[in-house]
Amino acid sequence: MKNDLAALKHSIKDSVATQAAALKKIALDIHANPEPGFKEKQAAAWLTGHLKQNGFAVEMGIADLPTAWKATFGKGSPVIAFVGEYDALPEVGHACGHNLIATASVGAAVAAKTLADKFGGTVVMIGTPAEELYGGKIPMVKKGIFNGLDAAMLVHPGSDSTAITRALAVVTLYVEFFGRESHAAAHPEQGINALDAMIIGYNGVTALRQHIEPSARLHGIITDGGKAANVVPGHAAGTFLVRAMTMKYLEELKEKVLNCFRAGALATGAELSYHWDEHAYEPLLPNLTLAGLFVDNIRSLGRDIELDDSSHAFGSTDMGNVSCVAPSLHGFLAIAPRGVSGHTREFATYTASDEGIKGMLDAAAGMAMTAADLFSNPETLAKVRSEFEKALK
Repeated sequence: MKNDLAALKHSIKDSVATQAAALKKIALDIHANPEPGFKEKQAAAWLTGHLKQNGFAVEMGIADLPTAWKATFGKGSPVIAFVGEYDALPEVGHACGHNLIATASVGAAVAAKTLADKFGGTVVMIGTPAEELYGGKIPMVKKGIFNGLDAAMLVHPGSDSTAITRALAVVTLYVEFFGRESHAAAHPEQGINALDAMIIGYNGVTALRQHIEPSARLHGIITDGGKAANVVPGHAAGTFLVRAMTMKYLEELKEKVLNCFRAGALATGAELSYHWDEHAYEPLLPNLTLAGLFVDNIRSLGRDIELDDSSHAFGSTDMGNVSCVAPSLHGFLAIAPRGVSGHTREFATYTASDEGIKGMLDAAAGMAMTAADLFSNPETLAKVRSEFEKALK
């Protein structure tokens, strides 16, 4: 059995090597043609084209999102999914490496085809748009796209390597204050200063930061503070993010943050208007069994990787929402020196580098080899499911 699995994993590595030239071209083409969220038409065409050429049935426009898609090979259980992101950031392009994420998952899906043929079951590749600014997976989760999966895997490029990612729940708060304009010098008493209300709220959030759990985060910006220095601002607006390790604590923080802005309204007489974004990112639930398999497979490729690197800092991801409906892996592989931050022009150069391409190919092989562990051993699959169900409770 062990020898059979070793031979199977060797064939997976051969498949990734055979695909290497095609995958490199796709990744570099996506990098050279960055597309923002929900507009990734060319990226989706390149990625699904490779899957179609390798026998996958592709369904475009799933979950009512034009650039979301699902590619399927095989039928029945188990159902193992690879997840791709391919949107770019404004101005800095693929500074988060989504050109590598999606292409690695496509390569893994093609390499894992043989598993569905050998053991029965289904290999799925799910293309998810607009991760960066909109959380495109969240409406897809709500529409059931990730239901029924035995595992979902994604590997992110970074400056260190770890199988477990710590990601916080997050929700966006949009705040507006409506006051009354007046001449700031001649008749200030006739005005109601909306900017003052916003500043009181902003300072309240700043003070609140001292008294929240260490893992939680509060941050935001003022997007409108008035039109002219000699006019009492009649309108002010801001956008704020609230992050927490659990959804329960997120709800507690939401009320505390709102109280800061209510204080601004009470102090100035300005009217407060607010709304919370309906697409809240959920915390990422780690699956130690799945992560452990991935670590073993990546190490077999000659890479160093930690199971859970506590020094690895991460914000929030819509993969957290996926992890609450299916056992999930969201690993990181280093393609840049430690300390080089994502979302920078410097990191964007690495996502089109030889190191980036090698990381992409190793991610593809590591994920497909992890799928081999799951397809070949029902007990391992059951252990992954059991851990997932306990985590939900």
